[in-house]
Amino acid sequence: MKVQAILNPRAGLAARRALDVLYREHEVWGALQIALTEWPGHARELAEKAAAEQADLVLAVGGDGTVNEVAGGLLDSRTALGIVPVGSGNGLARALGLPLDPQRAVHALERAVPRRMDVGLANGRPFVNVAGAGFDAAVGHEFHQHGRRGGRRGIWPYVRLSLKRVLSYEPRQYRLTGGGQQLDARALVVALFNGRQYGAGAVMAPRARFDDGLLDVVVLEAAPWWEYVLAAPRAFLGSLERFRRYHTLQVSAAVLESDEPFEHHRDGEPELPCARVELSVRPGALRVLVPREVAEASGGPFGPQPSI
Repeated sequence: MKVQAILNPRAGLAARRALDVLYREHEVWGALQIALTEWPGHARELAEKAAAEQADLVLAVGGDGTVNEVAGGLLDSRTALGIVPVGSGNGLARALGLPLDPQRAVHALERAVPRRMDVGLANGRPFVNVAGAGFDAAVGHEFHQHGRRGGRRGIWPYVRLSLKRVLSYEPRQYRLTGGGQQLDARALVVALFNGRQYGAGAVMAPRARFDDGLLDVVVLEAAPWWEYVLAAPRAFLGSLERFRRYHTLQVSAAVLESDEPFEHHRDGEPELPCARVELSVRPGALRVLVPREVAEASGGPFGPQPSI
């Protein structure tokens, strides 16, 4: 079995622990090669090269940004993606039911099964879990800058930034057109989910599936900040749909617009502000390793299709 591991060394101590695990488990993966990323976009280049060389599996060892880049390099190939999560949010890893401990994740991948999953596109650039605009994009941008300045990463720094920002964030007016519908709303968040949750485990789109050819649009209307603080636990209890500011619809393609350029993100990675984002789906574009119990679960994140 030909396996390429792509590791983001900027993930700090967690990345070093994951690297130790991979070296200890070397024989499990057979012909394992390990490459460290050196610049933004390098993970995608390495993944494209691995797919061209017909690697059986590419392990993305990092956070959501690394997973996004590696996935982008494997689109429409036979090479499978495996995730060893060592990031702050680990959105796709959580959605796929993978352990967040590197050694346990490696062992889970040994027994996992390959499945085809959809990939979203935002202005032609891929995302595997969620893309969106509004509050989450603004916090993601600040968190990214915080990390570049040498600040601590992880879930708690992100939570602190979120709590600080929610008091001053000003929702804007958006127009979403898709699925034969048009939605005009002043919103805190407009997000399009391929999976069901954000990186921290907040379930935002409980009916989403990775292989249904659709994106689940979630809109949180503007409201006083305290309403969102009170509603936040609902996202972790699976009941956010009952929040009166919550709206959702499913689309295979959509356009998100505003009168002025707005911040948006792909899998938590900030994009340059623009006034129009075109969104679509590439069905079954990515082959990914999924724990068997998750892949075959009734009501799970995949439909009742056979493993491939």
